[in-house]
Amino acid sequence: MEALLPVLKSHPGPSILVCSLIFRVAHGLLQRLPVPKVVKQDAFRSWKWKNLSVSMVHSLLTGIWALTWYVSFQRTELDIHSYHTPLSYLLVCVSTGYFVHDAGDIILSGHARGSWEFLLHHALVIWCFLYALYTQLYVAGAVIALFVEINSVTLHLRLMLKLAGAQSSSMYRINKLANLFTYVMFRLSTQFYLTWFIIHNYSWLDHGGYFLVSMMVMNIMILIYFYRLLRADFFPRRYAGQNGMHNNNTKKFISD
Repeated sequence: MEALLPVLKSHPGPSILVCSLIFRVAHGLLQRLPVPKVVKQDAFRSWKWKNLSVSMVHSLLTGIWALTWYVSFQRTELDIHSYHTPLSYLLVCVSTGYFVHDAGDIILSGHARGSWEFLLHHALVIWCFLYALYTQLYVAGAVIALFVEINSVTLHLRLMLKLAGAQSSSMYRINKLANLFTYVMFRLSTQFYLTWFIIHNYSWLDHGGYFLVSMMVMNIMILIYFYRLLRADFFPRRYAGQNGMHNNNTKKFISD
């Protein structure tokens, strides 16, 4: 790993592209897995299932990787601004490659207009991670930001269960509670901690203004989504039609 780090640091751009291609290969391999019949019957559901399958792999990989790296950290205090290790640098590189792949998948599949929130989020993350990789600053901060992927596992599972029409299953009920817990524990807490860090150390941080604006935009987005999540899973509105949706409202249904 020590020998790999100089190569990654010397060529972060190509390294990201390689990681992006690996996720594209994973996308193709995951298509061989069985898919629920209700998913196959709808073009949008079918694309979304494929997209979420790759996202699930990314979340499991990077979420566990980030948390393990942090837990095994030996220092008494983590230097978010300057400190990094070969594993943390590689993690940020791998995750950036995923976000590049996912943004490309959304755009090239023709779903950019309906997924503009994801594209905005991905653009902010990619830019912040690219800064970290090219300047070798805030790498540890990027790893902490990836704690949110622990919550993304339950978020993706929630959407996949909805795609499969399994909202009434015991798995969905268990997952929505786990999703609520991980949302608060790993997404809201992580985002607000990083925001606090930037504000508290704003006077000496490199390009602190840009990162503060980026964090505030993402904070607004996750709070809006948290409201939508609570409304849909714990205070559901009454929709007409099976599974609580109108006949031509599949995209809106899945986004809630």
